[in-house]
Amino acid sequence: MNVSDIRMQVMWNRLISVVEEQALTLIRTAFSTSVREAGDLSAGVFGPDGQMLAQAVTGTPGHVNTMAEAVLNFLAEIPREEMFEGDTYVTNDPWLGTGHLHDITMVSPSFLDGRLVGFFACTAHVVDVGGRGFGADAKSVYEEGIQIPIMKFAERGVVNTSLLRLLKANVREPDQVIGDFYSLSACNEVGHRRLVTMMREIGLSDLDALAEFIFSRTRAATLERIRALPQGAWSNVMDTDGYDEPIRLAAKVEIRGETINVDFTGSSAPSRWGINVPLIYTKAYASYALKCVIAPDVPNNSASLALFTISSPENICNAQRPAPVSLRHVIGHMIPDVVLGALSQALPGQIQAEGAGSLWNVHLSVKPVSKQAGRRAEVLMFNSGGTGARPALDGLSATAFPSGVMTMPIEATEQTGPIVIWRKELRPDSGGAGRYRGGLGQVIEIGAMPGHELDFSAMFDRVNHPAQGREGGEAGAPGEVVLDDGTKMRPKGWQHVPAGRHLILKAPGGGGFGPASERDPEALAADLRGGYVSAGGKS
Repeated sequence: MNVSDIRMQVMWNRLISVVEEQALTLIRTAFSTSVREAGDLSAGVFGPDGQMLAQAVTGTPGHVNTMAEAVLNFLAEIPREEMFEGDTYVTNDPWLGTGHLHDITMVSPSFLDGRLVGFFACTAHVVDVGGRGFGADAKSVYEEGIQIPIMKFAERGVVNTSLLRLLKANVREPDQVIGDFYSLSACNEVGHRRLVTMMREIGLSDLDALAEFIFSRTRAATLERIRALPQGAWSNVMDTDGYDEPIRLAAKVEIRGETINVDFTGSSAPSRWGINVPLIYTKAYASYALKCVIAPDVPNNSASLALFTISSPENICNAQRPAPVSLRHVIGHMIPDVVLGALSQALPGQIQAEGAGSLWNVHLSVKPVSKQAGRRAEVLMFNSGGTGARPALDGLSATAFPSGVMTMPIEATEQTGPIVIWRKELRPDSGGAGRYRGGLGQVIEIGAMPGHELDFSAMFDRVNHPAQGREGGEAGAPGEVVLDDGTKMRPKGWQHVPAGRHLILKAPGGGGFGPASERDPEALAADLRGGYVSAGGKS
């Protein structure tokens, strides 16, 4: 490595620190607990041509990888001559942004001495966008909430107050939502300021040379990994719960020369319920699955993503407007397991087992039982099942894969509304048995405060189709949704919990890897001591 390369590496590290501070600004200032506690966000810096240079470490693949494409959509909509210093652009268009209306994406141009040198972009999930609320019950996107086309949130530093008035009139939690809009805008502004400081300090007039350094090395490293893979095509299918009928996901992974394509032909037709996935979101998680296996240590940017192509005819993985897409993550988070199942045939013994996949989110709408004193609130809580066992390690318990969002502390969640979380504990015997045990799910028990009742939006999967093991490993335990009196609830859709009753969620476990008969006796003994399995259970 010569002196020039060392200098470029230092600038690259500095650029990463810029986007990290950008993301931390969003976390520190966000109003929604899903952002500040769970990290359901993304932040990144882009070149003047809209190519993603760097992303913050904090962020979900569904936000980061869709944002990489979304910025190009912003540039196609807003002409260069209409871009000014102090601008911020916004959308929640599911097909141009991140797949559903609850995600707000903001893009801000970055100018240095009057010259456009790049863009900053960020995305966050807001608590409410109006409509039917966060759930699968809508029959079209028009029922799911307010739609914001690509437009200006601010021009030359002046916020579009007409847009804010429209938002306030259409959402249930206007203070939280408007607060998050300002938080997103501030996040990009901090990134811009730090970038300008860096460029002045180093003496850069543009990012062209740094971009070439980043992209050339990223592309070369990813190509080296692809060339080492076996050539051919492998297919896999996986059934999920769906809404009122099972959904089949089918993927064909084809490795030819220096390219990898994943095609979702054979997947179920679009659903009439809000579990459909726009292609931009399917691309994000299919690419993530490939990258986890092929080049997990190579930076994620436009150069690495360009080597993966994702295709699908119109189906549930490529739903067209105006399909309902509010819960696109429920199916979208299953996509990596489908892709990994195909890759396991090309790379036997090297791919982890299936896991819980989609988050066990629950949206609670809490209200007083009478007109007497009480508090209404919209509460969003993120929970996770177990991940699949790995080729040489047990699965992770109560851990979000593939989304990577963090568990929300109960103390923070209880502050957002009149609810009590009575239990939040690991679920024994839920991890699939194997040489390596699947990760455990968890049990969450939730009730409204006295004098209140709640409706909840169920967004759960793996209730009827548990995570399957790999290489002889056993399936994880399926999920369950019940009330404390034993009443069975549906895994999807808005439902009512009467005052005095508790909602109990039993998140699914991950599948095991390898035959259970090959489990290390010491590992089994440790499982028993830790309560991960009961005396009659297996691990």
